[in-house]
Amino acid sequence: MSGHDATAATAAPPVFSAVLLAAGLSARMGGPHKLLMEIGGQPVVRRTAIALLDAGPAEVVVVTGHHREAVQAALHGLPLRFWFNPRYADGQMTSVAAGVASLAQPCDVVLVCLADQVLLTAADYLEIVHAFAGRPHGSIVVPWHAGQRGNPVAFAAWHAPQVIGGQVNPGCRHLIADHPDEVFVHQAAHARFTTDLDTPEDFARISALFSAAPAACHSG
Repeated sequence: MSGHDATAATAAPPVFSAVLLAAGLSARMGGPHKLLMEIGGQPVVRRTAIALLDAGPAEVVVVTGHHREAVQAALHGLPLRFWFNPRYADGQMTSVAAGVASLAQPCDVVLVCLADQVLLTAADYLEIVHAFAGRPHGSIVVPWHAGQRGNPVAFAAWHAPQVIGGQVNPGCRHLIADHPDEVFVHQAAHARFTTDLDTPEDFARISALFSAAPAACHSG
């Protein structure tokens, strides 16, 4: 093995932290709070958080807002930090900025994650981290599948002041167009990155997936 090969083989993956967005109003669900609904015997937010923690982040900050006490109770006992966003009703970007501003541990990469992406596994989160490490250009990674933009979005930690200040919005649908030189689009082989849970129909469909093949919903 050459010196270059040895270096590549022993290079550590980037250290990443995560902001888990769990502050939304869940308005499209038509009554129940989607993050507290159970899929596979666990609240949605807890199942999502466990998968994210299993990926080994330096830290996870959960941004709360709507039903903050119930969301925190659903996550009791997990090694998470909570940050309440009093402006949660003003839109997702206020929660992104609040969560990024509250990160305390040194890291190379920040993942902005959605608490309702219950199909994502630890391997999926690591796929984005490794895509960031191997990107040919840019400092922001956005997953993409079948012509649809997905989540989580990863960005270099040095972007944090821009995210906090609103100059870069990882959740913006125009992110790729607004920052073409900074965004690398990661082409994913599956739809888990583009699947979230907003409506009763989404809940029924995703619940059926877990009921039919629960093991498959936890595999990479």
